[in-house]
Amino acid sequence: MTSRVSLPGLDAGKIESYLKSVFGPGVTLLELAPLDAAKDVKGFGYGTPVRVDYRTASGESRCAVLHTMSPGPFGHEHMSDRAQILLWSHEAFNRLPRHVRSLDVAAFEPGGGLISLGQAEELCLLTEYAEGRVYAQDLERLRSSGAGTELDFARADALCDYLAEIHSVRGGDAGLYVRRNRELVGDGECIMGLADSYPPHPMFTPQVLEEIEHRAVRWRWRLKDRTHRLRQVHGDFHPWNILFGSGDDFRLLDRSRGEFGDPADDVTCLTLNYVFFSLQRSQRLEGVFRKLFERFWQRYLDKSGDREILEVAAPFFAFRGLVMASPVWYPALADAVRGKLLSFILAMLDQKTFDPSQVNAYCGE
Repeated sequence: MTSRVSLPGLDAGKIESYLKSVFGPGVTLLELAPLDAAKDVKGFGYGTPVRVDYRTASGESRCAVLHTMSPGPFGHEHMSDRAQILLWSHEAFNRLPRHVRSLDVAAFEPGGGLISLGQAEELCLLTEYAEGRVYAQDLERLRSSGAGTELDFARADALCDYLAEIHSVRGGDAGLYVRRNRELVGDGECIMGLADSYPPHPMFTPQVLEEIEHRAVRWRWRLKDRTHRLRQVHGDFHPWNILFGSGDDFRLLDRSRGEFGDPADDVTCLTLNYVFFSLQRSQRLEGVFRKLFERFWQRYLDKSGDREILEVAAPFFAFRGLVMASPVWYPALADAVRGKLLSFILAMLDQKTFDPSQVNAYCGE
C-alpha cells in the first residue's frame, strides 16, 4: 500500500508514477520518509533527502533516496545552478568505486510530477524567432561613414531608457550581489577566465594579466558591501544581442549570468562598444561615437538617478575591455587598438570614480 506520509512538495501518487517510468509498470510505492539530518554536526545542508521504499514487479522490496536541493548561497541561488550539480552527480557518482550509485536524475513539473532525465546526454533550449538586424551593424556603418542620423540617436536613447527601466527593479537577495561580483572576477566567462584564454601576446604578457587580476580582486572587496545596488539586469547587453526592427523598436537575445546584478554591468557592456568602434575608426573616441557615448551616460544618470554607478563601473569596464582586446574573440583587431584597450583597462582599475568625459585620457592620450 502506498504510504500516506505527508511531505511538503511531494505527492505519493506522482512519486509512484515516476518510479514506474524508471523501473517499469509493476512498481509499487511503499513508503516515503525524510532522512533525519537534524543530528548532522555540520548544522547546514543543501536539502532534506527522502527515503523511498518500493516493491518491484517481481515482489522484491527495495529502497532509494530522493535528493533535492534548496535555493541558497554557495552558488545555489538559481534553478540552473542546482540542475548543474544534480546532473553532474548522476554521472559522477557512478564513476567512483564504492560510491552509492545514482539511479536516475529527474525534474519536477509544475504540478509536482517528475520527468526522468537519466538518459539525457545534453540539454537544449528552444526559443521563439525574432526578426531584426543586430545593433552591431549600425555601429559598423558608423565606423565606416562617421555620419550619425537621428535614428542612431533615437535607438541609443531607447536602449538607455530600457536599461533605466529594468534597473529600477530591485533584487531581494543581497548575497546575489556578492556572488555576481565574485563571478565578475573569478568566473570562467569573466576576468580570470578571459585572462587564462589569452594566447601568448607581447602586449598581454602573463605579468600584465596577473596585474589586471590583482587589481580586479581589490575591486571585488570595494564592491562587496554595496548590496543595495542589486537590480534586474540583462547581463550581456552588447550590440550582437540586440535586434532592431523598424525605427527604435528592438528585441533582446541571450541574457546571461543571472537575473540580478549591478546595473553597471549592462551600461558598461553597451557603451564601451561605442569606444571600441571609434578606436577602430580613428584611434580615439570622437565624432558620432563620442556623442553617443556621452549622451548615453548623461541620459542614464538623469533617468536612473544612479550616480553611484560612476563609483563602481571600473571592474565592469575592465571585464568588457578584456573581451574586446582578446586575440581569441577579435583575432583581426589591430594591435594599436588592443594597446588603447589595455591602457583603458589598467586606467579604469586605478580610478575611484569614472568620468565619461575622460575616455581618451584613460586610453593613453
